[in-house]
Amino acid sequence: MASVKNLKKEINYVLGDLVNIVYVWEMTHGGKPTEATDEIVDSIYDKYDELITKINNNSVENKKAYFKEIRKEYEEAANQLVAKINDLN
Repeated sequence: MASVKNLKKEINYVLGDLVNIVYVWEMTHGGKPTEATDEIVDSIYDKYDELITKINNNSVENKKAYFKEIRKEYEEAANQLVAKINDLN
């Protein structure tokens, strides 16, 4: 398993890139945020906060399984967010 630090960095980079993709979409489709794009950006920030809070939880007994579950949740969330972004068109 990669280090916790690397997992945090990966989550930060990927979810940050998704926010940037939404902002680029807004700029190329009228230049202003819509309710749909605001909802997606809010859900990205909420998921980021949720995942980082889980990672920072120190009262875990089986860390390997715990972080494996967090990685799985993160990958599923990222895929769902990408699907929402793709549905903007």
